[in-house]
Amino acid sequence: MIYDTFPSVAAPLARLIGEFNKLPGIGPKSAQRLSYYLIRMPIEDANALSEAILGIKHLITLCTTCQNITEENPCSICSHENRDRTRICVVEEPLDVLSIERTRAYEGLYHVLHGVISPARGIGPDQLKIQELLSRIDAGQVKEIILATNSSLEGENTSLRLQNILANRVPRLTRLARGLPVGSDLEYADQITLSRAIEGRQDVN
Repeated sequence: MIYDTFPSVAAPLARLIGEFNKLPGIGPKSAQRLSYYLIRMPIEDANALSEAILGIKHLITLCTTCQNITEENPCSICSHENRDRTRICVVEEPLDVLSIERTRAYEGLYHVLHGVISPARGIGPDQLKIQELLSRIDAGQVKEIILATNSSLEGENTSLRLQNILANRVPRLTRLARGLPVGSDLEYADQITLSRAIEGRQDVN
């Protein structure tokens, strides 16, 4: 039982601490601080938080085209009539789409893989949204694929695997310029650095 971890704490509070502790980056102490903060939170704010959490589970879905999270299907980017439909930028996570969009340096479409290849964690190509990407390419409108995986070891390995898969399927295969710091995530890159990486993207041999 989760309550055994916090034997001197009331059961509902111990359960909440345990649930917070499941979140990435939240250790036991942070989970306790968040839980005690919620006890002091006005009931109206607690209800709003609860509704927001339930809302993303009931109202948020994946765009059937790009696999980005969205409330409408297709998403606003895929359905935008002024986007360049001949280019697709492939990213690891939905947050990467937001990072690139903030630069206003890219006007094409996206494809979200929802992760990277990681044998250590048992994640192979079949667990990513690669087949959905191939289906979009096979439709025949795509002229360029931009690989924008993070410059981590797993991101680089995923990029190499995609290069092998896509080499003969698209006229042009590029990846972001290496102006991004090695080992960093797109989510944390500043807008100028990310803009220059997009503009200076390189052809993949």
